[in-house]
Amino acid sequence: MVLDPFTLLVLTAAMAAASALCLAAEWSSVRERSLLLWSAGFSIIAVGSVLALLRSSGHVLLGIWFPNGLLIVAHWLFLAGVAGFTRARLPRAWWLVAVVWLAMLFLPDGPWWSKVMLGTQSLLIAVITLRAGLLLRPQGGVLSLGAAQLRFVLLAHGLFYLAKAGSTLMPEAFVNLAGFRGAVILVSLVEGAMAIMLLAISMTGTERHRREERIAEIAARDPLTGLDNRRALYLRAPALLAQASPARPCALLLIDIDHFKQVNDLHGHDAGDRLLMALSDLIRGALPDGALAARLGGDEFVILLRGVSDTTVQALSQELRETFAEQARAMFVTPEPVSLSIGATLSEQPDAELSHWLKQADEALYASKRKGRDRMELVPLRDHPPIENLAKL
Repeated sequence: MVLDPFTLLVLTAAMAAASALCLAAEWSSVRERSLLLWSAGFSIIAVGSVLALLRSSGHVLLGIWFPNGLLIVAHWLFLAGVAGFTRARLPRAWWLVAVVWLAMLFLPDGPWWSKVMLGTQSLLIAVITLRAGLLLRPQGGVLSLGAAQLRFVLLAHGLFYLAKAGSTLMPEAFVNLAGFRGAVILVSLVEGAMAIMLLAISMTGTERHRREERIAEIAARDPLTGLDNRRALYLRAPALLAQASPARPCALLLIDIDHFKQVNDLHGHDAGDRLLMALSDLIRGALPDGALAARLGGDEFVILLRGVSDTTVQALSQELRETFAEQARAMFVTPEPVSLSIGATLSEQPDAELSHWLKQADEALYASKRKGRDRMELVPLRDHPPIENLAKL
């Protein structure tokens, strides 16, 4: 197959249409706005590629000016999709791109018309595409594979159009938009077909990775309180406990609501749910950086802290107990006061397992219940058995 401009435009239209359908199918299942914008962009490229075939028949407006304008619109939609994906807000100044291109309609005809048209179009696309690539920067970590690929493709695509705009300024450069003549035009058509394929693959991979992350996040969250669930706690706790040392012990607090059954029996399970959510909000607000909080189930919660002392644990426990008791009294009237019992344990052994420290905290929790509730029992470090004897507990 000869890669003449006509063949390349037909291939581009077909690939763009297929990309639009693929992204639209993804959007129909996940309803992500960025997918819809990207799909619309590829649809516009498909239409523009078909219209561009008319230029060899002498249709300047529909075959040259209009398709070139559609290509700018398509890249603007790519930028809007990236902005939606990254939760960035585009300033209104970006609408000036349309004003600049509309002004090109009034360019007088002349031997230099093709160069000015192609150079302006290429510069506008370069600015839009490079901005989209720069929006995809790591946020507190590394980009996913799909997002990193999309960023690379957008930046490479934008740099190509920037070089393309610069090439039209060369005195010896020959450009004829009406007849598809000029090396820069043929190279652009080849690059455009490749870019469509790479952009579509990267865009699809980017959104799929985000969807997988969201599914994993939902699976790790307690649906009522939004805290980690038991599964997530067992996955995340080892990394935190591994930081324990004699100089910076870790602490585990096991929390249980006193007389919680009275709230459910007297005021209904919806009231019990509101009380659980109130406690989870208190815990979330009291957590220092690097701490973990989870709902084990029912009215039991766990807090894991790193680099703390027994004084810090006691202060946090007292703050939670006093604030929660006050809120519970204001929310519901019960025969017995609704309060918190807490069992806490400190760990300075980085190779200890979570289950061992949960057992220690559980024993301390029941000790606080036996001693009257609304209190904390702390297992001090000196009362911990050596690590080699933990399995015997």
